[in-house]
Amino acid sequence: MTNTHVRGIMGILFGFFALMLTGAASADDHPVLPAENAEQWALQKQADNIRIYTMDQPGSGFRAFKAVAHLDVPINNLMAVMINPESCKEWVHNCIESFAFGNGNFHDRYAYSVNDMPWPVSDRDYVLRIRTRGNAETGEIIMDLNATPGMRAETNSRVRVDVSNTLYRFKPTDQGTNMVWVQHTEPNGALPEWLVNQLVIDIPVKSLKALEAVARKERYQGYRIQWANDGNIEAVVPDTP
Repeated sequence: MTNTHVRGIMGILFGFFALMLTGAASADDHPVLPAENAEQWALQKQADNIRIYTMDQPGSGFRAFKAVAHLDVPINNLMAVMINPESCKEWVHNCIESFAFGNGNFHDRYAYSVNDMPWPVSDRDYVLRIRTRGNAETGEIIMDLNATPGMRAETNSRVRVDVSNTLYRFKPTDQGTNMVWVQHTEPNGALPEWLVNQLVIDIPVKSLKALEAVARKERYQGYRIQWANDGNIEAVVPDTP
């Protein structure tokens, strides 16, 4: 096999994993994510401030993963990235299109994204329902990402992703933000289970490092979290007088 063929295969696999990172399926239609504190999580890799755990899932050949990290940026910066429907293109590998749609609000909204896949693999698209909640007392913010594939019509040139569950948990610290990221995905297409399971160990490390770098960019500075009277997060707004 030539180096060109190897690069082509790896491009497909890395593009596919980017799809896994961003696609998510309805929690109402699929099993819930494993508990963050479950004893079955097995540590697979530690890189600086990031630890990656995996867990086998009943009836699935693909493992769930849990990434635990300390990001050296304020939670305000991270939330400014996360609420931007186009930020997928900045930190998720091969995300080439991303935008909000529908009549949602800050707490419950929809986004559409596309992942570029190397020829001859078709590009993947996905439709996400994104729900955000928080706790003013602790400063913790949680995002649930659930695919709702029927919310937009499919196209012949793209393959719709419809099965995955994702949770992001952010908690501020004196030095930055602690983040927990839990995900389980049943990917579309025929790829070796062992190889995808290896990627769920390696790629979250790179993605979290990219997210940390993106959150330091100038355009994500100067934001603050706005809390509602009931203690829930209300918005992320420019920190202007």
